[in-house]
Amino acid sequence: MKIGITCYPSLGGSGVVATELGKLLAERGHQVHFITSGMPFRLGAFHPNIFYHEVDVNNYDVFKYPPYDLTLANRMAQVAKNENLDLLHVHYAVPHALCAFLAKQMVGDHLKIVTTLHGTDITVLGYDSNLSDMIRFGIERSDLVTAVSRDLIRQTKQLLHVEKEIVPVYNFVDKRRYYPKEVSALKKKFAPNGEKILMHISNFRPVKRVPDVIRIFAKVRKEVASRLILIGEGPEMGLVRNMIAELDLTQDVCFLGKQDDVAEVLSLADVMLLPSAKESFGLVALEAMACGVPAVTSDAGGLPEVVLDGVCGFLRPIGDVDGMAEAAIRLLKDEELYRIHSRKGIERSNDTFCHEKIASQYEALYEQLLGVSHQQN
Repeated sequence: MKIGITCYPSLGGSGVVATELGKLLAERGHQVHFITSGMPFRLGAFHPNIFYHEVDVNNYDVFKYPPYDLTLANRMAQVAKNENLDLLHVHYAVPHALCAFLAKQMVGDHLKIVTTLHGTDITVLGYDSNLSDMIRFGIERSDLVTAVSRDLIRQTKQLLHVEKEIVPVYNFVDKRRYYPKEVSALKKKFAPNGEKILMHISNFRPVKRVPDVIRIFAKVRKEVASRLILIGEGPEMGLVRNMIAELDLTQDVCFLGKQDDVAEVLSLADVMLLPSAKESFGLVALEAMACGVPAVTSDAGGLPEVVLDGVCGFLRPIGDVDGMAEAAIRLLKDEELYRIHSRKGIERSNDTFCHEKIASQYEALYEQLLGVSHQQN
């Protein structure tokens, strides 16, 4: 198959999943064309089946804002024609599904559109009355729609009153890259006295509730010698730094900033903290579990579909700082409990969320979609 993929190329779960999926499809012999505004940061080394087509937005004087949507749609159509693409797989309904629909109108009905909903396009933009009709239109005009969790499907149908079938296809983790690694030497640099390491990875937006991470850590630190590693950057970083200083935690918190590849640092952690207010899936929790690191998270959105409470981590209500701290302390103090949760997390990530399984699921959906099309023709 010849597949076009459009995603946001910068840091973010949707871009990671889209890029990794494209790489897996290329390994399976499919021709994959990334049509994005920048090189996807996870694209990595050269592969003969992967091609990159940049969306170059011109700043015409007549436009107050550069017309990215129209330029993207035109580029999609160009690539689809020139490369004879079978389908466009777009990640996010707005604007990518709308652009793909416009491209299809220019190219012809033989070009199929697969749209994957990741969350923000529904859980944030879907509440904007100025955008909800447009999001619904993009979903309804797609030939196939998938979502990264069953909870996201529920929210989409409830919020947007979408009639179209939405297929659940989970995010995945590549077990060839995410697994428990030997990092004892590196760990001594962050925890020289054998302290336990708690970790949080996010874009530091309010929805991630990073102040809760600090409060949880402060409580854990009173019971267990520990340190906190924060990875990422974002609008609440200043607030977080001030909070850390006010609680006199500066000496025990390490900021690693943005990391393009967290597979190498996840094994440093003993517990992953993810107390988000909204989380359509929770890729960070899954990646941690694959590395043998139990996750303590909120019960928001799709997280209960990833983290099984009391099996490979703990779920607590949003804002339950005391409960999350207590759960982390239990894991860090009970070595046998920790070993069980670590092992179960690895098993779950390698089974339910294995890269091979999810790639095969997408592949089967593509083939079904194109097969029906060929029969109709």
